[in-house]
Amino acid sequence: MKRYEGLFILNTAGKEEGVKDTIDRISGEITTAGGKVETVQKMDKKAFSRVANKKHSAGFYVNIIFSSPAATLPVLQSKFGLSEDVFRVLFTNAPAPQADKKAAI
Repeated sequence: MKRYEGLFILNTAGKEEGVKDTIDRISGEITTAGGKVETVQKMDKKAFSRVANKKHSAGFYVNIIFSSPAATLPVLQSKFGLSEDVFRVLFTNAPAPQADKKAAI
């Protein structure tokens, strides 16, 4: 199992109160695909610097770190690409967690 970092831009057009439900649904999809969610970092809603469509001028950013087999990554990519709640998604390799330096002293 490898560690991945998924940056999700959620489509919040007209439904900002449902962000928590969307995050829970994303975490559930990762778990269903065989992954294990480690951390979920909710960021703020940010306006896009380049607006191609006036319906999508901003998005709610969420960073999720999870462990998963490499074979499930393309499945997750296609599943979230088809979701209307997820505007964009980017998966990268997550660095290994650093040990606490005070504990080593």
